[in-house]
Amino acid sequence: MNSLLGGLRVGLQTSWRLGKIIFPISLVLTLLKDTVVMQWIVNLFEPLMKGIGLQGDAALPLVLGNVLNLYAALGAMLPMDLTTKEALILAVMLSFSHNLFIETSVATAVGVRASFVLFVRIGFAILSAFLISHLWTGGNEIVHHGIHVEVASYQSIWGLIGSAILTSLKGILQLVKIVFPLMIVIQYAKDYGFMDYVTKVLSPFTKLLGVEAKAGVTLAAGLFFGLAFGAGVMIQAVKEDGVSKKDLYLVFLFLVACHAVVEDTLLFIPLGIPVLYLFLIRFFVAFIVTVIVSRVLGKIGSKKVESTSSFDVK
Repeated sequence: MNSLLGGLRVGLQTSWRLGKIIFPISLVLTLLKDTVVMQWIVNLFEPLMKGIGLQGDAALPLVLGNVLNLYAALGAMLPMDLTTKEALILAVMLSFSHNLFIETSVATAVGVRASFVLFVRIGFAILSAFLISHLWTGGNEIVHHGIHVEVASYQSIWGLIGSAILTSLKGILQLVKIVFPLMIVIQYAKDYGFMDYVTKVLSPFTKLLGVEAKAGVTLAAGLFFGLAFGAGVMIQAVKEDGVSKKDLYLVFLFLVACHAVVEDTLLFIPLGIPVLYLFLIRFFVAFIVTVIVSRVLGKIGSKKVESTSSFDVK
């Protein structure tokens, strides 16, 4: 019973901490999506599409995906005729960089700088698109023929506001439905020693990434449930386990590139995208970059220690 109550308490605290960030941002962005502001943003980025091998109207799903979420981006992609190459470029970019406002705000709640999250996610998206566009000569066959999509219409401004509030509340509900069970399970795992087993199983992977073994639970949560839920677990880890700043950044470096791999990957199946390639690109880019950064930080730390030791001897 104590484990259940403890999990419920932590779940409530985490849901409130994340919810008060997510709800207002989601509400504002949902209201803006059908306004001239969104169209202005799309027009701004449209000329840049050709440089990464995309047609001009690909700016719309990219903007919607980054400002809102992958579902909004998918809705914008469905009416488009897409080649395999275009579909893969869009899917890879959106997998790396989506829902930027909310997920960046969630990361800052843990203690990660917003500039770091934005630089990594947008950088991965643009670099991967550029490489696929210029290194892959195939994929020019049409893989998805545009289909008609009904566009919601509102009779009044109050209808739009009501729909935006409902959409934002649904997002919070979705968060709560996952956070509460997740926190209860983690509480039971801690109380009955199962967390030590999970940490031990994941320790070879966390060791490769250059982070402490106790960060493995956060990695698993973010990898399968998403960045927001990974952040929820990390909030508790930072508070209870004393996760270092270095490990915090390395974990989020991996997760901002590769999170919610099941849902985010399978979402693109209706577009005919080779989802195995999509998953492998995300995972290996996240893994390789995190390992490299970890090794660089390790060398810098060693040099500082050596420098301090030399100074003390003198």
